[in-house]
Amino acid sequence: QVQLVESGGGSVQPGESLGLSCAASGSGLRINVMGWYRQAPGNQRELVASISRGGSGNYADSVKGRFTISRDNARNTVYLQMNSLKPEDTAVYYCHCDRYYDGYRYWGQGTQVTVSS
Repeated sequence: QVQLVESGGGSVQPGESLGLSCAASGSGLRINVMGWYRQAPGNQRELVASISRGGSGNYADSVKGRFTISRDNARNTVYLQMNSLKPEDTAVYYCHCDRYYDGYRYWGQGTQVTVSS
């Protein structure tokens, strides 16, 4: 059984920073892509950033230059550093990991990020 545990959400003011982490665990787990999605009330879940096993990152236009995704393959952990946060970044953030041999996607439970003055 694969489990993803997220941490690091919270409430900050506009312009501040916040870091998220997500650790995946499971017997024999080998992961390909890891990433983060977010969902604001009334909106669909949208991609924030993803990163390949080799470390290549992909970002939504709305977060380019402000967010940085990274990973530690030895720990099956993905990170999201969020700088210069805006109120429109407020959402529940979900991490995912894709199983290497068939691409099956696992999801974390979600963590709330609130940006408000």
